Amino acid sequence: MESSASNGHRFRRIPRQSYAASLKLDPLLDENLEQWPHLNELVQCYRTDWVKDDNKYGHYESIGPIQFHNQIFEGPDTDIETEMHLANARQSKTEDSADEELPSTSGIQLSGSSIPESSNLRLLKHFGESPLPAYEPVFDWENERSMIFGQRNPETHLPQYASGLKIAVKVLSLSFQAGLVEPFYGTISLYNRERREKLSEDFSFQLSPPEMQDASSSSEQRGIFHLDAPSASVCLLIQLEKPATEENGVTPSVYSRKEPVHLTEREKQKLQVWSRIMPYRESFAWAIIPLFDSNITAPSGGSASPGSPLTPSMSGSGSQDHVMEPIAKITSEGKLNYSSAVVVEVSNLNKVKEGYTEDSLQDPKRKVHKPVKGVLRLEIEKLQASSVDWENTLESGHTIYGSVEHVDRLSDPSITRCPSNGSYGPHYASSKSISFQGKEMARNGSIAQSNLEFAADDFQAFDFRTTTRNEPFLQLFHCLYVYPLNVSMSRKRNLFIRVELRKDDVDIRKPPLEATHPREPAASLQKWAHTQVAIAARVACYHDEIKVSLPAIWTPLHHLLFTFFHVDLQTKLEAPKPVVIGYASVPLSTHAQFRSEVSLPIMRELVPHYLQDTVKERLDYLEDGKNVFRLRLRLCSSLYPISERIRDFFLEYDRHTLRTSPPWGSELLEAINSLKNVDSTALLQFLHPILNMLLHLIGNGGETLQVAAFRAMVNILTRVQQESVDEAERNVYLVNYVDFAFDDFGGRQPPVYPGLSTVWGSLARSKAKGYRVGPVYDDVLAMAWFFLELIVKSMALEQTRLYYHNLPSGEDVPPMQLKEGVFRCIMQLYDCLITEVHERCKKGLGLAKYLNSSLAFFCYDLLSIIEPRQVFELVSLYLDKFSGVCQAVLHDCKLTFLQIICDHDLFVEMPGRDPSDRNYLSSVLIQEIFLTWDHDDLSMRAKAARILVVLLCKHEFDVRYQKTEDKLYIAQLYFPLVGQILDEMPVFYNLSAIEKREVLIIILEIIRNLDDASLVKAWQQSIARTRLFFKLLEEGLVHFEHRRPADSMLISNSSRSPGQEKPASPKYSERLSPAINHYLSEAARHEVRPQGTPENGYLWQRVNSQLSSPSQPYSLREALAQAQSSRIGASTQALRESLHPILRQKLELWEENLSAAVSLQVLEIAEKFSRTAASHSIATDYAKLDCLTSIFMNVFSRNQPLEFWKALFPVFNSVFELHGATLMARENDRFLKQVAFHLLRLAVFRNDNIRKRAVIGLQILVRSSFSYFTQTARLRVMLTITLSELMSEVQVTQMKSDGTLEESGEARRLRISLTEMADESKSPNLLNDCGLPDNSLVSVPQNSSENHWSWTEVKYLADSLLLALDASLEHALLASVMTVDRYAAAEGFYKLALAFAPVPDLHIMWLLHLCDAHQEMQSWAEAAQCAVAVAGVVMQALVSRNDGVWSNEHVNALRKICPMVSSEITSEASAAEVEGYGASKLTVDSAVKYLQLANKLFSQAELYHFCASILELVIPVYKSRRSYGQLAKCHTMLTNIYESILEQESSPIPFTDATYYRVGFYGEKFGRLDRKEYVYREPRDVRLGDIMEKLSHIYESRMGGTTLHVIPDSRQVKADELEPSVCYLQITAVDPVMEDEDLGSRRERIFSLSTGSIRARVFDRFLFDTPFTKNGKTQGGLEDQWKRRTVLQTEGSFPALVNRLVVTKSESLEFSPVENAIGMIETRTAALRNELEEPRSSEGDQLPRLQSLQRILQGSVAVQVNSGVLSVCTAFLSGEPATRLRSQELQQLIAALLEFMAVCKRAIRVHFRLIGEEDQDFHTQLVNGFQSLTAELSHYIPAILSEL
Repeated sequence: MESSASNGHRFRRIPRQSYAASLKLDPLLDENLEQWPHLNELVQCYRTDWVKDDNKYGHYESIGPIQFHNQIFEGPDTDIETEMHLANARQSKTEDSADEELPSTSGIQLSGSSIPESSNLRLLKHFGESPLPAYEPVFDWENERSMIFGQRNPETHLPQYASGLKIAVKVLSLSFQAGLVEPFYGTISLYNRERREKLSEDFSFQLSPPEMQDASSSSEQRGIFHLDAPSASVCLLIQLEKPATEENGVTPSVYSRKEPVHLTEREKQKLQVWSRIMPYRESFAWAIIPLFDSNITAPSGGSASPGSPLTPSMSGSGSQDHVMEPIAKITSEGKLNYSSAVVVEVSNLNKVKEGYTEDSLQDPKRKVHKPVKGVLRLEIEKLQASSVDWENTLESGHTIYGSVEHVDRLSDPSITRCPSNGSYGPHYASSKSISFQGKEMARNGSIAQSNLEFAADDFQAFDFRTTTRNEPFLQLFHCLYVYPLNVSMSRKRNLFIRVELRKDDVDIRKPPLEATHPREPAASLQKWAHTQVAIAARVACYHDEIKVSLPAIWTPLHHLLFTFFHVDLQTKLEAPKPVVIGYASVPLSTHAQFRSEVSLPIMRELVPHYLQDTVKERLDYLEDGKNVFRLRLRLCSSLYPISERIRDFFLEYDRHTLRTSPPWGSELLEAINSLKNVDSTALLQFLHPILNMLLHLIGNGGETLQVAAFRAMVNILTRVQQESVDEAERNVYLVNYVDFAFDDFGGRQPPVYPGLSTVWGSLARSKAKGYRVGPVYDDVLAMAWFFLELIVKSMALEQTRLYYHNLPSGEDVPPMQLKEGVFRCIMQLYDCLITEVHERCKKGLGLAKYLNSSLAFFCYDLLSIIEPRQVFELVSLYLDKFSGVCQAVLHDCKLTFLQIICDHDLFVEMPGRDPSDRNYLSSVLIQEIFLTWDHDDLSMRAKAARILVVLLCKHEFDVRYQKTEDKLYIAQLYFPLVGQILDEMPVFYNLSAIEKREVLIIILEIIRNLDDASLVKAWQQSIARTRLFFKLLEEGLVHFEHRRPADSMLISNSSRSPGQEKPASPKYSERLSPAINHYLSEAARHEVRPQGTPENGYLWQRVNSQLSSPSQPYSLREALAQAQSSRIGASTQALRESLHPILRQKLELWEENLSAAVSLQVLEIAEKFSRTAASHSIATDYAKLDCLTSIFMNVFSRNQPLEFWKALFPVFNSVFELHGATLMARENDRFLKQVAFHLLRLAVFRNDNIRKRAVIGLQILVRSSFSYFTQTARLRVMLTITLSELMSEVQVTQMKSDGTLEESGEARRLRISLTEMADESKSPNLLNDCGLPDNSLVSVPQNSSENHWSWTEVKYLADSLLLALDASLEHALLASVMTVDRYAAAEGFYKLALAFAPVPDLHIMWLLHLCDAHQEMQSWAEAAQCAVAVAGVVMQALVSRNDGVWSNEHVNALRKICPMVSSEITSEASAAEVEGYGASKLTVDSAVKYLQLANKLFSQAELYHFCASILELVIPVYKSRRSYGQLAKCHTMLTNIYESILEQESSPIPFTDATYYRVGFYGEKFGRLDRKEYVYREPRDVRLGDIMEKLSHIYESRMGGTTLHVIPDSRQVKADELEPSVCYLQITAVDPVMEDEDLGSRRERIFSLSTGSIRARVFDRFLFDTPFTKNGKTQGGLEDQWKRRTVLQTEGSFPALVNRLVVTKSESLEFSPVENAIGMIETRTAALRNELEEPRSSEGDQLPRLQSLQRILQGSVAVQVNSGVLSVCTAFLSGEPATRLRSQELQQLIAALLEFMAVCKRAIRVHFRLIGEEDQDFHTQLVNGFQSLTAELSHYIPAILSEL
């Protein structure tokens, strides 16, 4: 493995930028340094380069962000794949080609032949991506590290100026209305209006008229000013000067006068000449430019908080209102982007009137000066902070974040430069919010030496706040700023002052020191400097700033000398000469410490030793010696401490070092001890040099000094830590000291660490022994991190220096072996510190956890420096102390400790403790983490899981470990963990869902990169263990299944463990890593505008920023998010809704990819397992292969992406090839059923890719069925069952627009799939599309050579499934009319029962549904038939198994009642024993139950003869069981039944069990019923009108506006002649035909004639008669009336399982009118005779007979016109008709009439015998009627009289 150390150069030097090139120390200093060791220290401290340890904070290069592709999760009704393809095709043709290749990466072509045997040849080609990147899509190493408790964050390197903002100002031009003819000079400084103080030194510039400009014009130079933060009171103060005005010459008022505007030629000349000879200047005008102000937004651009407006408004300060008239016009167009300069035109130059000072600028009462008519043009530019570490992140003005892992940037980053806030707005790509004190971003690459934006000649204005800030001085500055304020004289003079620095006052003629800084840029230091001229002023005011460099060490004689001159401003013969008026002096030592104002008297002349008091007294002073001269001094020095105690310490340090003090050094001790009392600002400012000196003393002082220095150091550190502003655990200044400034004296002295560890160790030991060590000890512990880091850095520097020169380039520095003594010392110290952690943890002290982290980092750092095995001793020392499962607090410490150590860059490459061992740290880690998962504290478990996930992510994304062998090594390192989990599964099951996911991801990641050999080893241990291994994989599938966000509405709050310090972040996703929720809540909080607005303007506009205070959310959506997070149970759904759409999209993308990757990973393992199992080399249950079956059932039942389905089927095929016999066996029924179900489910998918693969899957099942059973009966049952289950899940119908139902796409696609399954022609293409070899369907069983595959059998299989599908579909389509059209409903159930006949259970189920439907309609006979059919199924199954009491005769008897009881079910019934289905339910008891139900229903239908047959089948059962009670019941029932039958027969009114109607349907709207005729069986009380109404009601509602006609007669309908747009019903009553009836008989049929015997009332033929005439009239006399008799044959017989049967055949006979007549008479005769001859049971039963006789006689004999017999005679026997009859017909007619009359006569006699008193009259009428009838007939048949 490649190692990561940066080839030997661990430390990087960062050169200090000197902050003003001109700050050279005086040459004296450099010579004197040796005399002044403390100065030496100071100078070294400020001048040496920073030394930074690049490895300290870890170094991590991640691979580029991983691109995720959209995973396509198809539902049955979606085809996203095609839509995407079309969309891509529209976008561009070029992308399309790439897109085509994508899917091919997923499936591996697997066929029996393509797998080489030896697994090492087979390159590890994975099915899918690793699940880890999708689980941790925003893995951010920095961020994860920062979450570790006590994590050291690299502090920003405190740069030269800690400010966040820089303003560069460049003067472009000055123009006056009058014209520019003389040079102007000016200064610009930062000025705080409110506090009225200057914030920076002056930046000087000069503007000359074009003709005077020389080549070295300064207009190119920029002044750079530093600002802490934008503020409204900060402004630029600009002061302009011009050459002093000539007396009586052209006055400055020309620039502000109204008339004339322009200078005259003469004025121009005068001004030009004068400005050439006049060296002195006077003040001319001033202006203030607010930098951050609402009037001028331009140069600002960075505000304090993202929500606040860019420029805080200034309305509060009334006094400045008139200063701020529109001060500046911004000429640059548009908004300002970063690093774009703004040109400001300053037009409000205020002319200076007499006596103006800084103070009067702000005076509200001052008179407004006359404005100057001129414009000064500046270019103001805002530069980014100069923090060195930021420099290389500031390319072209916008931040590029470190390396933010795996975040596909939302669009190109160049658009991010929106000037919304000072810190660039936190960017999507990272969840760190970055502010200027943020983390150090530059991770790698050396750092640019200086900010690219600074040109070499830029003037860096010194920031005066540097001297007052509470922070360490980081560089050398040592100068004094002198501000002469005013001189009050008694008479007016033109006064100016010369300032110079002198070394002593001995010789007045000696030149002063060259120490004054000139105004002109880049000139060398000068001897003196001049102020302006105050013209004709009694009180001369000045506003010059004079900067003087100071000597390093100054004596009491160093002083400033001021000389006052008067200059005459007139040209006489030569240029004006100044005249000395007086002098003043200030000794440095008295006033320099202060920022003080001094007032001095003015001496008339100088004499030697003028500083001495004695001389001073004798001198002569102006103005009576009053202090007339006021000046201000400002000392800025990082060499000269103002604090006296520090100066003392420096002094004593010098004496000690130079050995000039007494050897015992007590003064030094005192000085060291008094450092405690130094004021904190001073202490901080000189922090670095003081620490250096103390360390020096600790390193090589005597023991007393060492201890004192150590204690002083602890004290100082504690104070710095406590008194600093930031709350961080590691104070920023101290971190900067350790990280950058400390360089162990650059190797000039022996390293510090031995001394430091000795002193500290001895202190720790004293504490351990129980001595009192005072409060300092706790402080040492609190600051332990600082000392530990110092020790480490000292060691590392020593290591580097030792090996630096003699290392071959490119090699790593070898680890340093610590000297025995030092190592022992460190061990002891470490031991003491661990004990402290342990003790304090138990007491729950906060310090302990920080100390724990510091110790961990100590080990972490040592690992890079000394021999790792030495460090392991420390680690094992720690683990011994914290062994096993400890209290939660201790355990937490231990986890943090491991977490920190394992974060080491070279963690993977660490050795073991013994040379033979593997990585020591990883084994410890795995051990401890597994232990933790068993810990009671839930938060511990979560933390442990998190640690591992982060580690694995770190390896996974590490550039160094991308080779396969590296990944394998890492996987083997962690694989023991999987073993431990398998050994103790309950530990895993006790975890919460979130931790389980973490653990599963870890396991999957490990297994993914493992080699086959290791996996096989894991599977060889035991069957149970192998099973558990796959149980884990199943858990993975369960936990990472991709559900649409809507599926998991509520969050489970299991994650909120009680031990969490901070509230858990809201959960956006159930399945991704917990880190995601944090990332998303951050992103949602910042609501950053992603770069690049999509076209549709999808971005959320932020509410006006003025309105929102920081505590208010920025937008409604954010408000929602806040509300969500505050309500603990906020639903995941709502949270997701509140996300920015782009984030939501990414979230879904990650979840999809995670789910896909997990499934593919599991599939890959299953496939390896299948191959290894084929060789029987592992331990598993070979009878069931439950490992494989459970995985398959699991993946099939989940929502899987397209890529997965593509990969699945080649594996599916190979598994069935290798293990088909086992998988098809009965033991695996449940598996097969599930697989079959899911294959059918996939066969309805709209996506063709998935549907095709499902068809192939079904074919693979068929192939296996042929191979192992040579037939498919069993598979057919299986598929029928699963199809039935599928039908309840799939929507087979869909609404049409008009509200009716139609077949849905799903059903249509299932039909296509089932046909394709049996389609021989399509098969090869299908196989190719799915990546299977062409011979996949060849089915050759083990011991034969022929192919058993038969397409015909497959076709039969497919057809039977299609039948079931159609039945289900039809049933579903009826859903809307179920309640209305009961006939259709019953038929639907009936068809289902038929279609599912192969599966007894389903068959019975539908029959029972049908039975219920009939009972609701009160069609008892049909319901009974259903019950019989059910019993039949059960009986047949029992007979075929020979375990019932019945035999085939019984079945035949049942078949007589219900012809539906077929014989073909038997063979299937046995095959149908699938789990949950089959023979188990087919028992004698259930048969009896249904027979009894049938019996009950038949008796309700009054079909008693059926009841008898049924009871005869029940009796044998009770006999065989000897249930006498039941037998008795049965016989009682039989008695009742036979009695009921007798009763029916003896009834005078013949019994009818039902009425029958023929119904014909004509019209397209009837759909399938069109042009069909049905016979309906209706209850006996239903008349023709009722059924008409009923049917009209059913069909009108469905016609949808089409008219429905009922054809009024029963003629034959010619369908083609009807109107196509109308629907017709033809309803005719029909009579059932007996089995033996003569249908050719011309008689009218009277039903009662046929009820002579008990025949089974089973009818399948019906007839009806229709009269018609042949002459075209609608009605004629009897002589024209023909009759058509129609006989209908139905499909099946009534009572059937349904209420209507379709007519299969219809025949008709015609009878002539005379036949009709004869028939009519014969019918009546027969009825009478029947009535007379019928035997009655007993004599007493006369009444009913009498009634029926009377009825018939009355209709036959009563004489009415044209009725009955008489009308026949008149029709046929009179006149012309009689001649048409054939003689045979005539005789038949006469014979019939005679017989009729004879029977009537007999009947009248019988009647006479039966009647009593009351019927005498009626009898008389009958006799009269008979006689008159005879008389009438005798006209036609004379013979009648003789007959009667």
